[in-house]
Amino acid sequence: MTFKTADLCDANPNTESINIVDNIGFKDYGGNSRFYGNIQTLKCFEDHSWVEKMLSEDGTGKVLVVDGGGSLKCAILGDRLASLAVKNNWNGVVVYGAIRDSVTISKLPIGVKALGTYPISNTKDTVWQKNIGIEFAGTYFWSDQYIYCDEDGMITSRSKLI
Repeated sequence: MTFKTADLCDANPNTESINIVDNIGFKDYGGNSRFYGNIQTLKCFEDHSWVEKMLSEDGTGKVLVVDGGGSLKCAILGDRLASLAVKNNWNGVVVYGAIRDSVTISKLPIGVKALGTYPISNTKDTVWQKNIGIEFAGTYFWSDQYIYCDEDGMITSRSKLI
């Protein structure tokens, strides 16, 4: 992919057309550091089973944005789920929380951004919601918006920019 978030910001100076996601420490973990797509949202806390359900669906042209509550005490994405995302054509996953198996994920052809890593994963009987508005890093994320991610950061837009 040849886009750059800096160039997209320059080309769209109207701050109402794009939102810049606050840099709160997201790191690149996937093999693709540049990715974009139609946002699909998920809100879950310390439970990877709901991430698995979402990534089992067709992800063509999509990026899963997961509000994991910012928890760094439980990974909600690992190499098995990242491989499932690749198999189902997801462009990327943004996790407001932790992942694991980072070395293996770095070799997969998918974009992954997360706050950090943690070696333990868990499934619980937790409350979850998909395709709802979620908020973290100073940004509201809505399904059917677009997200653009690269080495410099992340931006969202109500319309497709590239």
